[in-house]
Amino acid sequence: MSMNSTTSSLFLIAAAAATAVATSAVYASAFGTDGRGSRRSTTSQKQHFGVPPEILRNDCQCREESVLAVRLALEAGRNMTQHYDTKGTADENIDDLNISCKSHETDFATAIDLKNENFIASEIKKHFPEHEIIGEESTGTGTIPPLTNKPTWIIDPIDGTTNFAAGLPLSCVSIGFCLEGKPFMGVVYAPMTQELYIAVKGLGAYRNGVPLLKCTGEKARKSLSNSVVCFEFGYARTQEGIDNMVNAVRRLLEHGVRTTRTLGSGVLDLCYVACGRMDVVYTGMAEEGWKPWDYCAGLVVAMEAGCNMSHLMIRDEKDANDAGALKSGYEFNLYSSSMICGVNEEVVDQCRKVVVR
Repeated sequence: MSMNSTTSSLFLIAAAAATAVATSAVYASAFGTDGRGSRRSTTSQKQHFGVPPEILRNDCQCREESVLAVRLALEAGRNMTQHYDTKGTADENIDDLNISCKSHETDFATAIDLKNENFIASEIKKHFPEHEIIGEESTGTGTIPPLTNKPTWIIDPIDGTTNFAAGLPLSCVSIGFCLEGKPFMGVVYAPMTQELYIAVKGLGAYRNGVPLLKCTGEKARKSLSNSVVCFEFGYARTQEGIDNMVNAVRRLLEHGVRTTRTLGSGVLDLCYVACGRMDVVYTGMAEEGWKPWDYCAGLVVAMEAGCNMSHLMIRDEKDANDAGALKSGYEFNLYSSSMICGVNEEVVDQCRKVVVR
């Protein structure tokens, strides 16, 4: 990328070492267990959150960026654990979160959001000063900067901030990386479930170093009637918006689905569809549509796991290609408020037809 080969090699070695240190610290802060009560050795910890060898190959276009993203995601996740560990106990201090509202009371940031974004952005600038950065908190309520052909990082320092503030475990750090204006690499770390997702275009998607299954077997056979369907109600509070969202869910239930879920983290929604925990997720029936930092990293994870990701409907002219068809996959418009992602194309088409009427 922007470094010569010698500098790149030195950086890779140093960053990999830092990743191992961050990994050990994360486990220590999470009671030194693997999430099932069993303590792990230092060696298994390093393997658990290591960058897959497929991504460390010399021909990987974003090898150094991937190693850096993993280290930063792990360290940012560690910043979240103190609040999680003390929530609801005598040690909790809600003032430490220093919650500040953005557009309205349901759209807010915590001090940890800001700390994480500042940390991640400063480290990226230190190693890749010529790269662009788009962050949720630095953007705030302003206009989201356009995505250019320059190498660009898209950051959500805590996706699922409401869950995080409430002490619910489903939140994560999301770091996406774009080349030539398209998503190329994604790293997602959920500290309370101790899961690290990493994916690079053409090199696959991984959870804790293990490849995610492609769309085969049960994933390939899924239809809407036996699917777990996810949606997020978000910040929509107008009567029309509420009616649109609720009526879409009513139509799903009338059609018949296995069940529905609302998790509170769009990035994890995409990761969970990618690994088959859920079968389809959609957004865009009202003002609850997502932003580039909700899509970028999760899109790469989902696509590399063989999922189908497209727009739920045309909300913007950039949601369609020149032939008028909805954009999908790596051509997806990250600035759209409309999205649907499923384990196969059939379940996506079935869900869209039921939801959008």
